[in-house]
Amino acid sequence: FIMRTFIKSWIPQCLRILRSPSRIFHGNNRLLTSQIISYYESINQCKKELPEYFNFASDVLDEWAQLEKDGRKPANPAFWWVSDEGEEVKWSFEELGSLSRKAANVLSEACGLQKGDRVVAVLPRVPEWWLLNVGCMRAGIVFIPGTSQLTAKDISYRLQASKAKCIITNDTLAPEVESVLLGSQFLKSKLIVGQGSRDGWLNLKELLVVASADHNCVKTRSQDPVLIYFTSGTTGFPKMVVQSHSSYGIGFAISGRHWMNLTPSDIMWNTSDTGWVKAAWSSVFAPWICGSCVFVHNMPQFKSEVIAETLSRYPITTFCTAPTAFCMLVQHDVSSYKFPSLKHCVTGGEALNPEVLAKWKIQTGLDIHEGYGQTETVTICANMKGMKIKPGSLGKAVPPYDVQIVDDHGAVVPAGEEGTIAVRVQPTRPFCLFSEYLDNPEKTAASLRGDFYVTGDRGIMDEEGYVWFVGRADDIINSAGYRIGPFEVESALVQHPAVSEVAVVSSPDPVRGEVVKAFIVLAPAFVSHDKEKLTHELQQHVKKVTAPYKYPRKVEFVQDLPKTSTGKIQRKVLRSKEWA
Repeated sequence: FIMRTFIKSWIPQCLRILRSPSRIFHGNNRLLTSQIISYYESINQCKKELPEYFNFASDVLDEWAQLEKDGRKPANPAFWWVSDEGEEVKWSFEELGSLSRKAANVLSEACGLQKGDRVVAVLPRVPEWWLLNVGCMRAGIVFIPGTSQLTAKDISYRLQASKAKCIITNDTLAPEVESVLLGSQFLKSKLIVGQGSRDGWLNLKELLVVASADHNCVKTRSQDPVLIYFTSGTTGFPKMVVQSHSSYGIGFAISGRHWMNLTPSDIMWNTSDTGWVKAAWSSVFAPWICGSCVFVHNMPQFKSEVIAETLSRYPITTFCTAPTAFCMLVQHDVSSYKFPSLKHCVTGGEALNPEVLAKWKIQTGLDIHEGYGQTETVTICANMKGMKIKPGSLGKAVPPYDVQIVDDHGAVVPAGEEGTIAVRVQPTRPFCLFSEYLDNPEKTAASLRGDFYVTGDRGIMDEEGYVWFVGRADDIINSAGYRIGPFEVESALVQHPAVSEVAVVSSPDPVRGEVVKAFIVLAPAFVSHDKEKLTHELQQHVKKVTAPYKYPRKVEFVQDLPKTSTGKIQRKVLRSKEWA
């Protein structure tokens, strides 16, 4: 089908009221835009009850489409996609609604899927990913995203574990999928996103052309499943995290407005891969509940110059990328670029080194507002707009979460003491917490400790309620009785001009049990330096910056660090090599 560019003029008009079985606003077609946002904010603030029925497509996206028709919303597209080749796709909320209804019909009719069925989608950043995501919401189908870097073995496991009845992928990945389909007894249909046809596969492009744009949104309860994400632990196979229609659909109202600083006039660019949960956070639910435009660059590979040029060329107002990516951008030095529209930057997914925060501020004049959460949650803590930023801190708790630091028995520890970052679930479990680890009641039960859901991350809360990340519980280094978090050592090392990137893990030691080891990627100017002298210099540097016992007793210089497809450093890969 032909992606239509959003070029219509903005003419206020009175149009019919959309009728939906789960309609929350009950026929009021003159809603002010602020009322949509404030309604969902009030649910997060526990001022209003969670509705029994809720569907993000009909109750949020269709409401924005109605306001758009009525001329009550700023002239801002809902979706804006660009490619390296200069292609562009723009959709209004009305166009997104029409195309996603077509997608819902394709899934229900051609693919034979019903409410509650599960779909695995392994796609790069293409517009169809957003259409299918919303189409699944409309049809009551559970959407299971996967990164396009999954191997055949990964895909096979996901199909079997999820009992998915449909898989959606592109021309490039279809051969990988086909190589593992023989053992997929639950699969009913295969849908390909691409130009060409393939035997045994339905073609989305062809089906969208003939599909009807009329579709009645399925009535879904707030706690019905909408998404499943596979998340890896330190042992065993990835767990399936189930999120409900309301958990992500309503749970990002406050962080979208106050952490990401979004309004209906804003354009948000989040660089996350579609397989990472941050894409759901910042490229679907948070911007769209605020009526903002979701900006996407297809960006097959991360390139600092492409990021900088895109921020210069397009009117992006809010930018989100991983801390590692911000690190690469400040090393590229973006001070020579002009970002005329950019006014707010956010990050998450791993800890942000204070040095990167300071350099970004010098180069752009903007702060980076760090937030923290997990696949199992919405935003747990964040440095909200207008808050004092304490470099290195994750910020404060975001409603409706009551965030505490707890000990091994689930008791809250005093301010300044280290423990596990936790969210209170008694007497009331927050609606925006995951429903369960699917088919894994033991793991679901193990995520609770007393009155709390425990994140598995170690942290400290100061007297003002700011939370400080220490490290994953399995990343903590116990050296001769001293507990050392990798983040503080990494933050110290990255302040040295010789260090481009660094990862700190535990390494076996016959005397101390384990010691701190730093894997360091050197800045170009230091590559030819004497490594023995440089090691000593870096060790002394750490001793001056932080507690001396935390210095890396082992240092290894490497060409690069292992990373996930989303740019997060894989410390467990390095740790496994050390302990093999």
